[in-house]
Amino acid sequence: MVEQLIEFVTNHWILVAIFLALLVALAVVESKRAGRKVGPQEAVMLLNRDEAVVVDIREKKEFSEGHIKGAIHIPMAKLKESDNQLRKHSDKLILLVDKAGQHSGMAVKELPKDHGLNVARLSGGMMEWRNANLPVTT
Repeated sequence: MVEQLIEFVTNHWILVAIFLALLVALAVVESKRAGRKVGPQEAVMLLNRDEAVVVDIREKKEFSEGHIKGAIHIPMAKLKESDNQLRKHSDKLILLVDKAGQHSGMAVKELPKDHGLNVARLSGGMMEWRNANLPVTT
């Protein structure tokens, strides 16, 4: 099996190179479309300077098990409906947080662009936050 794969790659290296280039291009486009990423350390700095507000988009059960102090809980399913609540914080960076950083990218896309909200997502979500040993409240 591995020998066949090696043989295919050697015989069709141009196709493999094009495939890999397209894969990288797709990853770049998707990451840009999903909005700006903010790492946990940068998020702490922004929160300490009162330049950001955390919006936790996880379900109620996950939120109650532990969240970032001061986080506003708006489940992803209700994010579009909560536009007025988010506009109150239009002067700050709205930092979307989910479990592992995957759903927050989709959530950034769902928010209306015409309201001038400055939105980013926490890279790695709550998993990364906890891995960095940052405080969590219940």
